[in-house]
Amino acid sequence: MTRSQLIALIKERKSFLCVGLDTDLTKIPAKFLETEDPIFEFNKAIIDATADYCVAYKPNLAFYECHGAKGWESLEKTIAYIGDTHFTIADAKRGDIGNTSSYYAKTFFEVLGCDSVTIAPYMGKDSVEPFLKFDGKWAILLALTSNEGAVDFQFQSIAPGSERLYEKVLKLSQSWGNTGNLMYVVGATRPEMLSSIRQIIPDHFLLVPGVGAQGGSLTEVCKYGLTPDVGLLINASRSIIYAGAQESNFETHVEKAAAELQSEMAQILTERGIC
Repeated sequence: MTRSQLIALIKERKSFLCVGLDTDLTKIPAKFLETEDPIFEFNKAIIDATADYCVAYKPNLAFYECHGAKGWESLEKTIAYIGDTHFTIADAKRGDIGNTSSYYAKTFFEVLGCDSVTIAPYMGKDSVEPFLKFDGKWAILLALTSNEGAVDFQFQSIAPGSERLYEKVLKLSQSWGNTGNLMYVVGATRPEMLSSIRQIIPDHFLLVPGVGAQGGSLTEVCKYGLTPDVGLLINASRSIIYAGAQESNFETHVEKAAAELQSEMAQILTERGIC
């Protein structure tokens, strides 16, 4: 999916919601455990309940790979079921030497058919470039994450008084790609940092996890991070997919959770005159 197609989809649906498919068999409703493929059947129910309210889906590969070949099959079926109606993000956090990254890129872009993949940029330019050679596909670099351990490296200065590591990543990596194939992960739990981040990357899309279960504020993220082209994909996982998980009509709770976020987004976009 190209940048212009993504922006058009966001404006059409008045939503920049990404639903994270972190499917944990210990948390899904019991009725799915009785099916041949519980992961896929649960994902299918989530997609059916949320498709009208979101523009993207983000399967976290750890929840699939831990089940071996069967988990990978569930992932393939999930991506195929989503089709081309939504932007798809393989949350794989890959990143390796060039020839290895080339095969990772083929896996996610050619075999699975995903639109994008998350990448850890620690190994530098040659580990990221292979992902940028596919037309209409995106590399999403980890820049400023929402976990507690982010302070261990990301906030550390390269030298005394110099820029911090996440700022170095943002500045240097811009020369590797462009606003049509390169996004960044910036956690919603650090919204005050978005203002300075936007000074470095004013036009790139940001994938923002942490709204919902992790306590991030949609309003605060939009205050500092929204651009004239929206420029945000807000990911919510647990707060949507496990809404009412123990209820017989859990799909209704899932739809309600997604609809409420989409409604907030539509109001923000209208107030900002974007759509």
